[in-house]
Amino acid sequence: MSNVIETPVLIVGAGPVGLALSIELGWRGIKNTLIDQGDGTLEHPRTGLVAVRTMEMFRRWGFAENIRHCGFPDDYELSMVFCTSLNGFMLDKEFYPTMQDTPTPKETPEKKQRCPQLWMQPMLTERARSQPNSSVVFRRRLESFEQDGDGVTSKIIDLDTNEKLIFKSQFLIGADGATSNVRKLLGIELQGRLLSYSINILISAPNLTSKHRMGPAERYLFVGPEGTWGNLTVVDGSEIWRLTVLGNQEKMDLASFDANSWVRRALGDANIEFQIHSVQPWARSEMLAERFHSGRVVLAGDSLHTMSPTGGMGMNTGMQEVLDLGWKLEGTLNGWGGKNLLSSFESERKPVAARNIGFSTFNFKSWLDTPDPSAVCDDTELGAQARAKVGLRLRESTRVEWESLGLQIGHRYENSPICVSDGSPPTADEYSTYIPSSRPGSRAPHVWLQDGRSTLDLFGKSFTLLVLANSDSSEISKITDAFGRREVPLTVVSIQDPEVLSVYERKLVLVRPDGHVGWRGESADDADVIVDTLRGAV
Repeated sequence: MSNVIETPVLIVGAGPVGLALSIELGWRGIKNTLIDQGDGTLEHPRTGLVAVRTMEMFRRWGFAENIRHCGFPDDYELSMVFCTSLNGFMLDKEFYPTMQDTPTPKETPEKKQRCPQLWMQPMLTERARSQPNSSVVFRRRLESFEQDGDGVTSKIIDLDTNEKLIFKSQFLIGADGATSNVRKLLGIELQGRLLSYSINILISAPNLTSKHRMGPAERYLFVGPEGTWGNLTVVDGSEIWRLTVLGNQEKMDLASFDANSWVRRALGDANIEFQIHSVQPWARSEMLAERFHSGRVVLAGDSLHTMSPTGGMGMNTGMQEVLDLGWKLEGTLNGWGGKNLLSSFESERKPVAARNIGFSTFNFKSWLDTPDPSAVCDDTELGAQARAKVGLRLRESTRVEWESLGLQIGHRYENSPICVSDGSPPTADEYSTYIPSSRPGSRAPHVWLQDGRSTLDLFGKSFTLLVLANSDSSEISKITDAFGRREVPLTVVSIQDPEVLSVYERKLVLVRPDGHVGWRGESADDADVIVDTLRGAV
């Protein structure tokens, strides 16, 4: 007879998003079990950029410093170089400083960080396993599941013993990647289009930056007579690199693909020693799931969307979903969440995912935006002119990929069913520029407090009512009483600071557990409606 294991939340997929959700739920006191059919090792790491909003999420767990000290060198220059090869011609260069010299933007307490997935994923696994409410188990494969109004029954195979296990959970979360088995079992389709075919080549080349003429950089974008053909991206800041070769389906056939020759072309020097660790073909696409959940089964991360890695928003979009989903699962499981709370996950996050997909595709197309490149490798005056023209175009068109604060923290939940609109006009939504706003649906702005904390440090475990100026105690009581009657967790924080009031614009601001504003105003005559809206009960 199969063993029956009960867990409130079963998460499938131990990539960064699945691990982050396990940590977030555990941090909220929600017991959960995370399974993955792999053994926890990572053969071909991809992501390396931890964006600002993800760092803010890590900050709430006390985990940001772990990522800061992951091992990536603080003194490694993070510039963008456009060239024909590492020992060929430089077309142009966009300078970006080292991590230690990169200032933290005034709009956030955390700046972005380079932390390769090969280090970050084991760190997240260790953090999840250290939580009393989280269980992480590898070599377990989901075979099937059935759901009803009370929960989900999942059939799991232990791949080491071939034992059949039954998991009973109230919710099942599919964080199992772009080829998600959970999504397929639900019959949910991805909608979108293929952008290109690529092959990643993971190599080690010790002291590579001392063996070429381009200087250290985060990424080298290679241009040949055929146009942009690939890029080399730093992984560990020392000897591990990832070469991405762009092409068509025929070119990406591994049987005829000569990885060595492509690495040699990128290096531009036959004498540089290197070792190839893995070669992985993949299809670059922009895809979005038609639905984000079905009943008690919810998708997150790459199981919901695929996007070009240009801009580094794939994993980071999934991390934003963890912030949105964690408190909604908590509210639903603990009984204070209304029937519409969990369904608001799709209405809030789907437009943001579509926005991030569009940004990523825009960046990829910018890579291919080259004037006539036919002479870029020629050591002639015509070649020099071509290099200058192509280099300038690429530098200007790709800049938005690297300067994207508006994208990273400027997303807002327009027309959210669980925010109370105040009728104010939205701020401009731009990839590069972030405009702080306490308008309902927006990420609550960061302001440094007199005690050294950020306003962001006030949010997370409950709803937070900010009292930012002298207010009638009866107005505050209307809100606290309404929350209390419904047993919705609420913390009241009074801040008498003109700067905070100036940024937040209203005397009273209600911030959700995910750090997004749910309501703001000067009085709370409709407190019951406000609370019921925020908890998804309207």
